[in-house]
Amino acid sequence: VTMPVPVPVQVLRLPRGPDGCSRGFSPTSPRFQALLGGSAAAQGVRAALRQRYLRGLAAARGRPTRFCLRAGVRVDAVFGAADVEAVAFQVDALRTPLGVQAAALLRCTDVLAYSFLL
Repeated sequence: VTMPVPVPVQVLRLPRGPDGCSRGFSPTSPRFQALLGGSAAAQGVRAALRQRYLRGLAAARGRPTRFCLRAGVRVDAVFGAADVEAVAFQVDALRTPLGVQAAALLRCTDVLAYSFLL
């Protein structure tokens, strides 16, 4: 039985950092800050807002919800879910001026606001 010859794997070496003795970039450099997407405080605020938004979506599930759409249209529905990319809301029993739909998707770009009772 012959053993296959192992394939060599290349090792990626990072260039020397701006301080000369480390690899990568200094955490205080403008380039490093740009890669992070802003200051740590701003990231913390964005994370807290995202968490509140997701908790709001979780609280809305299965509750009667009023959606305010473009052109002043208001519709009522039972909130189902939202997709990860925030492209659409899935709703049930959508009551529109034209009638009731058993299930529907509302595009997030058309929704100006939504509200529900806790």
